Amino acid sequence: MASFQSDRDSDGAKPARTAFARRLRTGTGPMASRNLHGHVVQLLGQRIVSGKLQPGEVLPPEAVIAEEMAVSRTSLREAMKVLSSKGLVEARPKVGTRVRDARFWNQLDADVLAWRCSSMPTMDFVEKLSEMREIIEPAAAASAAHRRSAAQLKRMQVTLDAMEAAADPESWTSADLDFHEAILVATGNELLISLFSVIEGALNSYFTMSAHTASNFKYSLPQHRAVLHAIRDKEPEAARKAMLKVIADARASLSSKPQNEKAR
Repeated sequence: MASFQSDRDSDGAKPARTAFARRLRTGTGPMASRNLHGHVVQLLGQRIVSGKLQPGEVLPPEAVIAEEMAVSRTSLREAMKVLSSKGLVEARPKVGTRVRDARFWNQLDADVLAWRCSSMPTMDFVEKLSEMREIIEPAAAASAAHRRSAAQLKRMQVTLDAMEAAADPESWTSADLDFHEAILVATGNELLISLFSVIEGALNSYFTMSAHTASNFKYSLPQHRAVLHAIRDKEPEAARKAMLKVIADARASLSSKPQNEKAR
């Protein structure tokens, strides 16, 4: 049966409750009681996806988890329902709640994707995200070149201007995300537009790493500008190639990071 001993001090004694833990237990302070189960979802979800809780392991009894996480059983049950809907756990009569194998996880769930990305070694994260981007974004740029409206083109220009004006990697990353979202919106494809909300967290980590790794975080501005110009001129093939260049340059920029670092 899975244990939560990693949350205890090295001598086996439980650490003193922090003020934050007390707020979690009582439901007071900035985190309202209705959000307690979300806190538990994050903690348990991260443990499962990172491998700290292995597939097939049975979680400790409800009372033990609730006490150690300083939450009510009601909040814990709500959290377990969420984790079950994501395919991470299953409850079985006379067995308890068991961690499911990764093949049952909802891999495109925004939380599961974010937890996986944060637990991957950096280069695994870079390669998988780069591959996903190469499949989706060049085609989206080509589609946007076909279908974009004047208003959508203006939004892309505004986001590119924000990238150019960015004073630090954080503001650059925010504008970069907005630029790529604007392209997906311009495809007019609701499925692609919805996909952004799924991969936004992963892309944010990817773009943040890229911005902080490069000696000049604006290194890819000319490539982004080429994408915009191709979409503006309604040249789908040029837009596709320009987006491939954006992705290839980001991958190359990140390839020098130590492989044992974690994605952030």
